[in-house]
Amino acid sequence: MTEKITTSEGQPWADNSHSLTAGVRGPVLLQDYQLLEKLAHFNRERIPERVVHAKGAGAKGVFTLTHDMSEYTKADVFNGVGKETPILLRFSQVAGESGYPDTIRDVRGFALRFYTQQGNYDIVGNNTPIFFVNDPLKFPDFIHSQKRDPRTHRRDNTMQWDFWAHSPESTHQVTYLMGDRGNPASYRTMNGYGSDTFKWVNDQGTASWIKYHFISQQGVQNMSDEVATKLAGEETDYLQNDLFNAIEMGNFPKWTVYVQILPYQAGLDYQYDIFDVTKVVSHKDYPLVEVGEFVLNENPENYFTDIEEAAFSPANFVPGIEASPDKMLQGRLFGYKDAERYRLGANYEQLPVNRPLHPVHNYERDGAAAANQDRSVNYAPNSQGGPVADPSARIAQDKVGGKTGDYPAYDPDDFSAAGRLYRVMSKDERTRLIQAIAKNLGVVKGHDIQILATRNFYQADAEYGTRVAQALQLNLAEVTAGLSQ
Repeated sequence: MTEKITTSEGQPWADNSHSLTAGVRGPVLLQDYQLLEKLAHFNRERIPERVVHAKGAGAKGVFTLTHDMSEYTKADVFNGVGKETPILLRFSQVAGESGYPDTIRDVRGFALRFYTQQGNYDIVGNNTPIFFVNDPLKFPDFIHSQKRDPRTHRRDNTMQWDFWAHSPESTHQVTYLMGDRGNPASYRTMNGYGSDTFKWVNDQGTASWIKYHFISQQGVQNMSDEVATKLAGEETDYLQNDLFNAIEMGNFPKWTVYVQILPYQAGLDYQYDIFDVTKVVSHKDYPLVEVGEFVLNENPENYFTDIEEAAFSPANFVPGIEASPDKMLQGRLFGYKDAERYRLGANYEQLPVNRPLHPVHNYERDGAAAANQDRSVNYAPNSQGGPVADPSARIAQDKVGGKTGDYPAYDPDDFSAAGRLYRVMSKDERTRLIQAIAKNLGVVKGHDIQILATRNFYQADAEYGTRVAQALQLNLAEVTAGLSQ
């Protein structure tokens, strides 16, 4: 049976072709709420396109682990031969806008998401193992040089080369871009790379440095400038259509996942800086180690919801995989998520394509387009059974640039300052303090909360805590239980 059209509020819609008017030839009526809804939504259909990597295509698939990596990482996705993990892969162009021809010479994005049992894990790389700059401070300037001249509004080779010429660290990537692989013949026939250096940590806490390589099983194929230019004038979505059509016909493209594994100290001592994304690690020094393979076997059902609303970020780690001191990676940890909050809103992670496989438990609430919220407690710490921290996900200690970690306060004294304040109060002021605390803390539903709060006051000053306990009619022995005398 054919579905009947409704408004977004679910009301039946009688006529989707003719507006309400005052008579046969009269003006349109303001009371035609169906017309108003349709026009209002139409005006808001477009969202900001990505500042970088705006033009792209993507598909869904499956990653299969062929070699157990538990010796190097405790990440569930890379433990257990044969394990299958759903994936999403988006290919893109760095510089052009959403409608720009996708065969123009450019670096191609290679953004891969694993929907793992420990949450979403993203590797947001390119079809090049390197990048143009090695400091995030220069990234906005680089992208400006690749976009449009502020006066002529043209893309301008002079801008690009002016930046590159004044940024000698770009030479490696420019050489790669201007070579054959700067014009891939299809998304299916290009390799991908994590580009940045990452850290793997096993369940004993041993760390290694990692470089990702995604090698096309279709082989690498490129096109000439002449062919690329011709296609740009005939089919602006050539690479997108090639990928979509191949998958529709059952010609599912595959990539083999490899890593280069550098022991922790050897990586620090390597002849080149492995945290400089303008450099590579020689395959002769550290050969590729196979991890698994993935296949793209499903086109998006709806491009907007499955691909355009997909929000990748290199900050989406899982336990066993961590950041390195790579400066560009460090900048990207902030930049990607911040861009998506602007582009898609504060709750973009609640969109279907961005949701992890398992339920989310945290204390984030509200904001535009919030969904999936329940009545659970929205603050921490609490005594209401709210979610608690998972120590197994703690980031490994790192010696690079100083020992990192989730350190508690440098000065662990939480109480003496409050005690000093109490003791400088006058007698009457202390009495009013106790009365105010008793009035507010006394209505709290939870004996344990009253005990814990009073214990804090007692540790600031014994008299202070004792008076609060008396005002609340609490057992002082229960308040002081476990405290050293």
